[in-house]
Parts: sequence; structure tokens; C-alpha cells
Amino acid sequence: MTKFTDLKLGPKVQKAIAEAGYEMPTPIQCEAIPAALDGRDVLGIAQTGTGKTASFTLPMITALNRGRAKARMPRSLVLAPTRELAAQVAANFDTYSKYANLTKALLIGGVSFKEQDQLIDKGVDVLIATPGRLLDHFERGKLLLTDVKIMVVDEADRMLDMGFIPDIERIFSLVPFTRQTLFFSATMAPEIERITNTFLSNPHRIEIARQATASETIDQSVLMFKGSRRDRQASEKRRALRALIAAEGEKLTNAIIFCNRKTDVDIVSKSLKKYGHDAAPIHGDLDQSQRTRTLDSFRGGDLRILVASDVAARGLDVPSVSHVFNFDVPSHAEDYVHRIGRTGRAGREGKAVTICQPSDETNLADVEKLIQREIQRVDPATLPDMAPPSRTRRPRKEDAPAAPVEETTAPDNVVASEQTRAEKPPRNRGRGRGRSSDDRRRDEPVIGMGDHLPSFIELSFAERLAS
Repeated sequence: MTKFTDLKLGPKVQKAIAEAGYEMPTPIQCEAIPAALDGRDVLGIAQTGTGKTASFTLPMITALNRGRAKARMPRSLVLAPTRELAAQVAANFDTYSKYANLTKALLIGGVSFKEQDQLIDKGVDVLIATPGRLLDHFERGKLLLTDVKIMVVDEADRMLDMGFIPDIERIFSLVPFTRQTLFFSATMAPEIERITNTFLSNPHRIEIARQATASETIDQSVLMFKGSRRDRQASEKRRALRALIAAEGEKLTNAIIFCNRKTDVDIVSKSLKKYGHDAAPIHGDLDQSQRTRTLDSFRGGDLRILVASDVAARGLDVPSVSHVFNFDVPSHAEDYVHRIGRTGRAGREGKAVTICQPSDETNLADVEKLIQREIQRVDPATLPDMAPPSRTRRPRKEDAPAAPVEETTAPDNVVASEQTRAEKPPRNRGRGRGRSSDDRRRDEPVIGMGDHLPSFIELSFAERLAS
């Protein structure tokens, strides 16, 4: 059986690997590292959680040990689709290059351009970036890519989903033709295959598992949910999620809950907090510093439940995630594989539960077709009671028992007063009530410019006559 010591990695890299506690490489590492060390292009296709990041970081560090970077001209380039994945790749480089004298820069959005410019100006051996921020620096004249010797594209299928393919093609045109290219993806869509045929030269192809398959160590199930009424469906669905969490009990050490929409991420997170769960949201609209703090808390075990959009479906490496809940069935079947791949990593056991509404059944069928298996249905009877708590109606005034009426004889003066009131004609309360408009006009005196002459007019005439 192959060990890391059997691979032709540099002694400084071997020392860092041993200190990190790794001894046996994963299957994709066994095949990708020797080919990369030989200078060949590599096309790696493997499901998430199989150790793809180390497949390119380890040979890159070994190759870059020789030489020195020039100002604004990085020697290698790693492209990642999201800030979180880019930051994670940077963390891997820090771990494995502990004893190598290499410089690194991380170019992601949400961070000051000034700080990133200062790093680039000094010269970096490894440049890790998202496509958008990389092109921003290039267009500002702060970056040259003519000295890139190794280029890595990680999670290429996610790049396709996020619309980065035109940016990737432009970046390929900016780097030297003689570069070495390492290309990794979990799935191979036709557009991805076109790019690999265009920009890779006779690559060493590695396909560890069937495309878009989930790990066998993940227990998958789905709850078929239907709300009682349309206006109650959202709240009842959140109650179903809480019931699924409660059903796991102490087996749930930490969990990631995926939602299709960013608004639902915030709503679900607030709902879980309201009912006593330790939860926090993460999605693309949040400030980068807040996203970083949330991820660090989750990785460190201070946060139990992470409610996320698909920004966390790729590359988020938390080895001990016990559960994944899909609050929504993803609209793209491939995203299901990446979501549940956050659990059951590196041979560990995990559990993934999905909530499926009637409108999501078509997407669920696409998922089952992709993974080539039927997902087990959850029996609602095994869950805690999901019915809404009964509420006691407040007593209304008309519900109060009527007070008993006692029969009494009215005094003589009261009887006489009632008789007198009955004999009098009814008074008109309010102006003109009970009378015709003609009668009102005859009785009321007319005041205007008829018989009445204002005194100021008489005075003016008297003065005129006197003059």
C-alpha cells in the first residue's frame, strides 16, 4: 500500500505532512501527485471530500522550492469559485509549506485592494484567487501573469454553475502557453470537457469514482412534506426541520442546513435561534469578515448548526460534520452531491436528510437519476409530533353567562314618568331630523341681502350724500 513517503515529494513537504498526521494518501492523491511531479497536465475527476486539494498543493510546493518570484509576477496561480474555498486552499498551503520558504497571496472580494496590492508588489510564489478579483487586479495594472508556470483550476463544475467560464477562458489567454495545468472537478459537463480539450495538453486523466456519486458512508433519506395550507406552508416546513433535528438527538453533534435562497437562510437561522438552537447563517450577501467568523466558529466547535446557501456546498472542509439537512431540494442535481458531501468525509459516517415538497418532486427525481439509487423515505410517524401546539381561545364577552334578571316592581313615580314620556311627541335630535326640507325652509328666517342692510353700506351712502 502506497504511503506519502513513497511519493517523490520534497523533504520539507514530507516533514510537514508527517507533522500534520497524514500517512496514507487518498486514491486521487496516489495518481495525481506523481503525474504532477513529472510536469504533466492533470485532469482529476473525483467526488467531493476525496482530498483533491492536497493533490495539487503538495506537488506545487515541491516544484516551487526552486526559484524566486518577481514583483507583480506570481509563479503559480490557483483559481477557486468562492471566497471560502480560496481561503481553505490558502490554509492548506500554510500547513504544507510550513518548512518551505514560499510566499503566498490570497485575492478575494470583501478585502481591501491596498493590502492585496502590497503583497503582490513584493512578489509571490503562490497566488490564490477568485476569477473576478483576479481580473480586477489585472485590469488595474497591478498584476502580470506572464511568469505563471503552474495553473490550477479547482471545482471547475462550480465555476460553470456560477458563470465564471468566460473569465476562466480569458485568464487562460493571459498565462503562458508553456504552463502546467492541473484541472479538478467533481463532474464533467460538456462545457467543462470543451475547456479541458482546448487548454490542457495530453492530460493524465484520473477518475476515482463514477461522476456525481455520493459517498457510500452517507445515510441518505428524504421527508415528503406537504403543508396544510399555502399561507402556513413555510412555517410548517420549518417545524418539520426542527422535528428532524430533534429526532436525531445526541447523534447530531453539528450540522449544515442548505437552503436554495439567501432569504430562506436568514429566516431559517432566526427560526432555529428562536426555538433554542445554536445556529448562524452564511451566504454571499454577508460581509466577508462575518462569513469568516461564522466559519471559524463552526470549524472550532463553538457553533453547532450552520445555515448556508450553496456558497458553502463546495470546498468547505470540516472533517467531523455529522449531519446535512437540505431544507430545499437543489434545483441542480449535481449540487445535491456536493451538499451531502460535507458529511461522511474521509471515510467517516454521516447522515443527510432532505425535505421535499410536491413542487420539488421533479428535482428529487433528477437527483435519484443522477446518483442511480432511490433515496429512502422518512416515515413521519417516527418523528416527534409536528402538529402545531393547541391554543386556548380567550373568553369573549358574549361567552360570559348572563346575569340573572330579578323581577321587581317599579316605584309609582317611575311608572308615571314613563307614561308622561310616552304621551309626549318624540323630539327631533339633530338638525331637521323627522321634518321635510320644505317645512324647514318656511320656518327658518332668511338672512342675506334682502330686507337686511349691513350698517357699513348705510354709512358709505350717508358719506356720499353729504359730499
